Amino acid sequence: MRKLIVACQTLQEELRLVLRETDVQDPVVYIESGLHNQPELLNRRIQETLDKIDNVDIVLMLFGYCGNSMLGVKSSRFKIVLPRIDDCIPLLLGSSEERRRVSRETGTYFLTKGWLDYENNLIKEYERCVERYGEQRALKVMKIMMGHYGRFMLIDTGAYSIDSVVKRTREFAARLDKRHEIAAGSLRLIHKLLLEQWDEEFIILEPGQELAMSDICSGPDEGLGQTGQFLTPGNL
Repeated sequence: MRKLIVACQTLQEELRLVLRETDVQDPVVYIESGLHNQPELLNRRIQETLDKIDNVDIVLMLFGYCGNSMLGVKSSRFKIVLPRIDDCIPLLLGSSEERRRVSRETGTYFLTKGWLDYENNLIKEYERCVERYGEQRALKVMKIMMGHYGRFMLIDTGAYSIDSVVKRTREFAARLDKRHEIAAGSLRLIHKLLLEQWDEEFIILEPGQELAMSDICSGPDEGLGQTGQFLTPGNL
C-alpha cells in the first residue's frame, strides 16, 4: 500500500519526531503555513497539491479543518485520511477533548515553536506595529485585541527544546499582562494517523468523495467551540 503524507509546514518538527519513533518511511510534502490567514487560498493550494500526486494509494493529511480550508477537498485517484479535528491544536495536545478542557478554563492563545517560526503570528504582528506606530500605540492596540484572552499557553510537544522559544513568549505575555503557562503536549493523533489506527477520530475519504461539513461536525469534535482558537493577524 503506497502512502504519502501531506502536512502543514508548522508541524515539521513534530512530524519528524513521530516518523523517527514509528519508523514510518512514507514521503512527505509540506504546504506553507502562511496561507492559514486566507482559508480560500489554503484550500486551493491543498487541492492543487493533491491533484499533482500520482502513484499512491493513500494520502495522509496532517491538517485540521482550519477555517473551512479543507472543505471540498478530494481526489479521484486515492484515499485521503485526516484527523477529525477543527484545527491543529488537538494534534499537539493529544485530543479534541483536551483542547476543549483547556479552553474552558479561560480564553487561551496557543503557541508552539512551529507557529512562531512559520506563521504570521501575533508576536510578529506586534513587532511590525511597533516599527510602524511606536511601542505605546502598538501595545494599546494589542491589549484591546487580546482583551478576552486570559493566558498564553506554550505547548511543549517534545519535538524540540522549549528553551529556544519560552523567553520570547513569556516576555510577550508579560507585556500584555497575561498569564504564561507551559502545557505538556501529546502527539498520539499523529502516531495513530501514521500507524493506520484509523477509528472514529479520523475521516476516510474514498476516491471521488469530497470532504463535507457534516464529516467534521460529526464524531468526537461535535460542538467544538472557538474559545482558545489559535489566532493569526488575518483574524484580528
